[in-house]
Amino acid sequence: MDKGLNKQFSTMIVLILIIGLVMSFRNSTFHIPGNQQDYEPIQPIAFSHQLHAGEMEINCQYCHFGAEDSRHAGIPPASICMNCHEFVNNSFNESRLADEEKRKPIPSEEIAKIYASLGQNMDGTKSGETKPTEWVKVHNVPDFVFFSHKPHVNAGVDCAKCHGDVTTMTRVKQVNDLSMGWCLDCHRQDHESLQQAAGRTAQLQDCAACHY
Repeated sequence: MDKGLNKQFSTMIVLILIIGLVMSFRNSTFHIPGNQQDYEPIQPIAFSHQLHAGEMEINCQYCHFGAEDSRHAGIPPASICMNCHEFVNNSFNESRLADEEKRKPIPSEEIAKIYASLGQNMDGTKSGETKPTEWVKVHNVPDFVFFSHKPHVNAGVDCAKCHGDVTTMTRVKQVNDLSMGWCLDCHRQDHESLQQAAGRTAQLQDCAACHY
């Protein structure tokens, strides 16, 4: 085999290996460091966005009330949950029972955890010290990235654009990779509205827009 054919053969082998590696990574759970795409942690309370945001159509900002005015959307305190669950704290046994037990209330174990975090029993009596629920944060960006919910929400960016359609999620997961390239693609598309809402003249494709 002459040198020319040998070189072509070697090049083809290298290309096949590269293509194979790329396809393997695309079809695997491999992520570059810091990429938590598809992260779906179990939470201390089995809160369903599909039920609350989906079926009940509760607006995102009713619970995450910090999103419009601050950098962080915030995790709702138990007092927000209690606006509803002070009155709704049971499921019901729908089986055929004696007339005096037609619909027997069954205390919800998950709702009971909300009461417990406030140091209460489900009848409202005190049970102990308050202990805030330790929710697991799902969406994270590196410390060297500045991200604020306020300009995005005020620019009309839909929550689902970053967080995915939470109305279908019984447990929230990170849908997008939240990489710099992903953010820049959005900034290029929605540049004018985001810049106006941010109230500054810096070009949102400049490094200083997110890296102070």
